[in-house]
Amino acid sequence: MATRALPVRTDSLRDAAHDVATCFSEHNLLTYASAIAFRALVALVPLTLLGLALLGTFGLEDVWTDTIAPALQAHLTQPVSSAIDFTVQQIFTSDKAPLIALAVALVVWDMTWAVNAVMQALNRIHEVEESRSKLRRLGVAAGLGVAVVACLIAAVLVQVLAPSMTDGVLDTLLSILRWPVAIVFLWAAVTLLFRYAPAERPDVRWASAGSLLVIATWLVASALFRGWVTEVANFKSATGSLTVFLVLTSYILVSATIFLIGAEVDERARKEKRRS
Repeated sequence: MATRALPVRTDSLRDAAHDVATCFSEHNLLTYASAIAFRALVALVPLTLLGLALLGTFGLEDVWTDTIAPALQAHLTQPVSSAIDFTVQQIFTSDKAPLIALAVALVVWDMTWAVNAVMQALNRIHEVEESRSKLRRLGVAAGLGVAVVACLIAAVLVQVLAPSMTDGVLDTLLSILRWPVAIVFLWAAVTLLFRYAPAERPDVRWASAGSLLVIATWLVASALFRGWVTEVANFKSATGSLTVFLVLTSYILVSATIFLIGAEVDERARKEKRRS
């Protein structure tokens, strides 16, 4: 559904922020951000199972044993951490093919609907009507969902595996390089959505600029979330165990909101370019 064109002002950063906030409200993007966050949260469960199954398939159980499990044990009660470890070990020792097939199907399903919400939101931002057929729209959403998940998995694998691949100076080098490599994968995921999700494809340069803004802002939010989890949260109490779910859902909602704000800024920059 097209909306009326909103004015673009170029006087100051304050005016720019006001315009972005006005557009965000005008396009009802908080509703879309909530829909995207909900689907992403639902997809997180099969995505986690898929990641664990892939670790077992490729013989990388030590990533869980040496890195992930100790980090969880430091913040969880012994019964909870033991139960989680028991479940993971069951995944490692059982036939993983059915689990991988089911997890992939669920991830593709949930991400298809998440990308569909992204497509609707970006169409509102670009103020264009959806002209693609339902079948084509479904195919684009599924393809983008698979591509985004692949980029996210690649970014996580780079972060987890790089420090344990070698020793010495090369290990230090890989530990440093894993961050820019992971950022490239995240940038690719956001750029693909900015470029191919809306009915009207923006210029690659502006899509890339918007992606960089999203990644930079999201990294700050992720650092704050990680600081809360590692330094503040106490999952060993009943309140802390419940709070983690509230904080996780808030983090995913903030991430979706950051994505749509970046898209609004991207569209505003494109309009300014046309005006000049």
